[in-house]
Amino acid sequence: MDWKAMLGEAVKGYQDILMNPERKEIIEKAVEKGEAVAAASGCLATWTPTESTGRSPKDTVIVRRPSVESHIDWSSPNNLPLDPDVFEMVFDDACGMMKKKKQLYVTDRAVGADSRYALPVRTITDHALTALFTDNMFRPVPEDIQKSVFYEKEFTLISLPYEKLDAQKYKGKLRELQDGSTSRMIVAMDFELRLGIIIGSAYMGSVKKMIFTVMNYYLPLEGILPLHCSANEGKNRETALLLGLSGTGKTTLSADPARALLGDDEHGWSEHGIANFEYGCYAKMINISADKEPEIYKAVNHEDDYINHGVIVENAMIYPDGRFDYDDERLTPNSRASYPLRYLSNIKETSVGGHPSTILFLTADAYGVLPPVSRLNKQQSMLWFLMGYTSKLAGTETGVVEPEATFSRFFGQPFMPGLPGVYAGMLGEKMDKYQTSVYLVNTGWTGGAFGTGKRIDLKWTRAMVDAALSGALETGEYEENELFHLSVPLSCPGVPEELLNPRNTWNDKKAYDETASLLAGKFSAYFDKAYGSQHIDKAVVSQCPGK
Repeated sequence: MDWKAMLGEAVKGYQDILMNPERKEIIEKAVEKGEAVAAASGCLATWTPTESTGRSPKDTVIVRRPSVESHIDWSSPNNLPLDPDVFEMVFDDACGMMKKKKQLYVTDRAVGADSRYALPVRTITDHALTALFTDNMFRPVPEDIQKSVFYEKEFTLISLPYEKLDAQKYKGKLRELQDGSTSRMIVAMDFELRLGIIIGSAYMGSVKKMIFTVMNYYLPLEGILPLHCSANEGKNRETALLLGLSGTGKTTLSADPARALLGDDEHGWSEHGIANFEYGCYAKMINISADKEPEIYKAVNHEDDYINHGVIVENAMIYPDGRFDYDDERLTPNSRASYPLRYLSNIKETSVGGHPSTILFLTADAYGVLPPVSRLNKQQSMLWFLMGYTSKLAGTETGVVEPEATFSRFFGQPFMPGLPGVYAGMLGEKMDKYQTSVYLVNTGWTGGAFGTGKRIDLKWTRAMVDAALSGALETGEYEENELFHLSVPLSCPGVPEELLNPRNTWNDKKAYDETASLLAGKFSAYFDKAYGSQHIDKAVVSQCPGK
């Protein structure tokens, strides 16, 4: 379909299109239209419908075309295909919706701090707050954008967060709900047409994660490895990457006062080094305090008034006097704040760095059986990258009464649409080429599983991270943990030696052995289920726990 001509016709003669409005104007429009209110902290507070307090994975789809067919892992439950004819229907409906709007906002931004692969992104929306979100999160288009491999290959995103599709029209074509009706929400990506459409999802993370997924599809085709990680740089300009799922301590450990932050969530690793995708942060706010996360707290509680501020706090509880209660999760435990990276104090403004000297995989093992720090060789690194392991804790979710193993490939499976062997293979190649060291750091439990043992002290975790980043763990003696195929140091500066072997910390050694075997079995079962039909190097397969 000639979607550009159709889009042009939809907005033809439009009297009120705000093309790249000034930041202050967007903020004023958001408040004027009642999309947000000014909070006591000087930020903008907003709340979304209950169905939009988080991503909707079952409504997130990829248009299945011959040109992308062989590049996507359709066996993944996160890569849901959409028929091109249905996408064309959705686009036609989106154009019809826009024709009825009194005002539209268009922002031209870019994703990628390295202009050699910065992706131009044009967002068209009827919602001022969505336009502000793109101003917070995406980068200004660089002056040398013509250097980019994506020059004149702009990705267009249409976001109509409060519109709804006609359920009857799409019956049998989109997701069926539990009550038998059809979903009226869609988050659709067409990689061939370079077009995305969001209808009915007011959660602003849908915008961020769509573009992240888009980058994760395009970049490997250009020889660039996309990573769901934070990145920081030491005084000697050595770069480190930290990968980990929620609850593993990624945000806390990457915010090191001795190291400058490149970014907290999304990066690319090219032949020139590391570059942040984003211009801002989208931080979880639940239980945030000035003591726990001083940098985030300061960024949100800015000195300017809301007109000069532009921070968006989404779905946090607020009192009538405008004060937030970040400990109250009755609306959702997924309250968020969007703010420019420049609101943090210790950042590297260019958001680019050299090739990483160290990569840390973070896990919070609630079974209490993984070593607190281990060195990984190339094959082990590829394996743990494929697994993306951490644990859910008893009591944190309804029905979870014991620790529960969680696996999310590349520590961000929903946003990595390509073939798993491609991402893992690129990691191994880059480790070899740039002599990068990789460590697994367990920020979880010791002395027993959750409920019996205790969480590894943060001061010890920081000492292990410091030792890994400084190179102190490159030398010294190691012993092999044969069950999990891990090389465990016999000593680490600032850490009690008895802590390094987790079996030593358990009073009941038999219980440790049984629990360790249980977890290794979960690894093996998951690997067979997720990768049994994939082309994975046998040397990598052999490093899976339980095999």
